[in-house]
Amino acid sequence: MRKLSTIILLLLSLTTYSQSPNLISGPWAGNVELRTASIWLEVSSAVKNVAVSYFPMNELSSKDNRTTVKYKGELGKSFNPIKIELNGLEFGTTYKYDVLIDGKKESFPFETKFTTKDLWQWRKPAPDFSFLTGSCAYFNEPKFDRPGKSYGGDSSIFETMANTKSDFHIWLGDNWYTREVDYSSAWGLNYRASHDRATPILQKFMASMPHYAIWDDHDYGPNDAGAHYLLKEKTREVFNNYWLNPTAGEDNKGIYSQFSYGDVDFFLTDDRYFRSDPNQPDSINGIPNTEKKYFGTQQMQWLQNALLFSKAPFKIIVTGSQVLNPNNKYECMQEYSFEYNQLLNFLTIKQIKGVLFLTGDRHHSEIIKYNRENLYPLYDITVSPYTSGVSKVNGVELNNPFREPNTLIEAQNFAKISFSGKKNERVMKVTFIGIKGETLAEWSIDEKEIRN
Repeated sequence: MRKLSTIILLLLSLTTYSQSPNLISGPWAGNVELRTASIWLEVSSAVKNVAVSYFPMNELSSKDNRTTVKYKGELGKSFNPIKIELNGLEFGTTYKYDVLIDGKKESFPFETKFTTKDLWQWRKPAPDFSFLTGSCAYFNEPKFDRPGKSYGGDSSIFETMANTKSDFHIWLGDNWYTREVDYSSAWGLNYRASHDRATPILQKFMASMPHYAIWDDHDYGPNDAGAHYLLKEKTREVFNNYWLNPTAGEDNKGIYSQFSYGDVDFFLTDDRYFRSDPNQPDSINGIPNTEKKYFGTQQMQWLQNALLFSKAPFKIIVTGSQVLNPNNKYECMQEYSFEYNQLLNFLTIKQIKGVLFLTGDRHHSEIIKYNRENLYPLYDITVSPYTSGVSKVNGVELNNPFREPNTLIEAQNFAKISFSGKKNERVMKVTFIGIKGETLAEWSIDEKEIRN
């Protein structure tokens, strides 16, 4: 009976989302702050005008006191992802919004609303909150996929995520998978982002909470691509058009950014734009190769200064590749030993407290622990995959002594990460969740454990 109910739910999600052909995908709200937010959607080339009408839901008369913001950018292109900024909002308030395309209000089988952050600083304790996270979302398109068994798995995981109450979501890279027909042209890069974002089962999930994102190789370009990729400026433009991160790098380079929620700081890093090819020698005459970059000099300086400035009890460094796993035989920051040592030495010398890494890429989930002498241990929380193929560990990773017990997940999954507790006693809890919403593993840590 449960299986039949799931099938019916999936069919409904695919059939009830029948908006006008002029709406390609969306809407969803992102970059939601105390008094500002942005609404994202993509429309067809035939659309002449777009607007968003919104009102606070906690006022009985609010529907009669709507604010309407018109999109003032260019339309009529082959791809039209647009962002409409809403300003002058009230903090800690839930807003309902409507989308008007060529003067007609769009209807959706899901709620279109968002809640601004609360102004808790200097007034009350930091709020308890949670977010969802994961990586590797592959949507099959047989015409362009490799022959054989489909690589994309059960996409109903996004229906489960849409129904999992949380405050926001972080995409950890490989958020779509470019194919050979995509990453050789700017048009192809746009096509892949537009096509996958329009997947029907994603629409309710995207609208259910704000989203932040980093990228990894497959939504950046070819497999394992880095700084050499000739279309990296174009793919950066596509990324910025399809996400609502607060910022994207400095000097128009890279996509790294930062945001805060409650008393936690998140550092969204870029592991591709500045990255040297993995075949570059990691050391020369036994000395780490200073020319082999992972974050790159510009981003590393930003990250160090941002960590120094942060007073948050939890500082989450978000990056596409694993960082701390010495037994990872694929891509890992440890294979870039100059910058790896530079970052870890910086954390030691400056006594930066509360640092954890949040990563994707591996097509399985796990938590890696890295012990440091006379200092708190570092942890690498890896969450993968959403819908792409599952990769089971083997060789030296099979019984990896650096893995936290009972945290290896070799199945499609996502994580719900929550923060709760009184000041100086905050607890971070990680719950790995399967396709049907079942708990696969749990792990938690007290801020005191990563403070010394």
